[in-house]
Amino acid sequence: MTLMLHRGAESATMNELIQIPLPLKTRTYQPVPHEQLATMLLQMVASIFPNFSYEKSHFGLAAEGNKMFGIHSFRSLDSAMGLSIGFRNSYDRSMSVGIAVGASVFVCDNLAISGDITVLRKHTSNVIRDMESLALQAIYRSQQTYAEILDDAYTMQAMPIDDDQAYRMLGLVYGRGIITPRQIPVAHREWESPTHVDFSDRTVWSLYNAITEALKSAPPQSILERHLSLHRLFGEQFHFKGIEGQV
Repeated sequence: MTLMLHRGAESATMNELIQIPLPLKTRTYQPVPHEQLATMLLQMVASIFPNFSYEKSHFGLAAEGNKMFGIHSFRSLDSAMGLSIGFRNSYDRSMSVGIAVGASVFVCDNLAISGDITVLRKHTSNVIRDMESLALQAIYRSQQTYAEILDDAYTMQAMPIDDDQAYRMLGLVYGRGIITPRQIPVAHREWESPTHVDFSDRTVWSLYNAITEALKSAPPQSILERHLSLHRLFGEQFHFKGIEGQV
């Protein structure tokens, strides 16, 4: 996923994550290093999903590095979509450590996320001890979620819609607070004149990707929630499995 970050946020490399000062540990608070979370998830996915090869990672930072969003993408030879693991962390206690499984579209790095955000742990004194086993459980469960996302994508590709239906859906996505006024023109433009020829068909899938293109500029701390809300809303409106996802 290519991040076009929200004002006040910036992209970062793994080395830059390492350089952000780690807050002091207290009796009730244990910080989780951004790079430790990113490295652990990368290694876990590589071992649990041997049929996927590592593709790339992207990181977004906000609040002077105190809030972090990351995504690892893995390529599959069997599908036009790859596995993605999104994750978040904070040094200012504003967010619990969390991950969400998704699928990335190779042509544009757009992201589809279903299911829920697995809150690995609040930053209490034993978070480091518990984090690895909880993350491992979440990633094992994600295999089924990924298969369901692929089914949803195929369903959306087979569902034609016209412009009026697309415009009504854009209004609903805005009304539900999933995209902002600044993001509406991006989604509208991507629907009217898709950057990628793969989305030139007038289908629910093309509209979905027009909106996820706009979501690339969401604040790092809310990217996972907005993608989950989008998938759930599309499932609700177009009656596929995404309706089961919960935020």
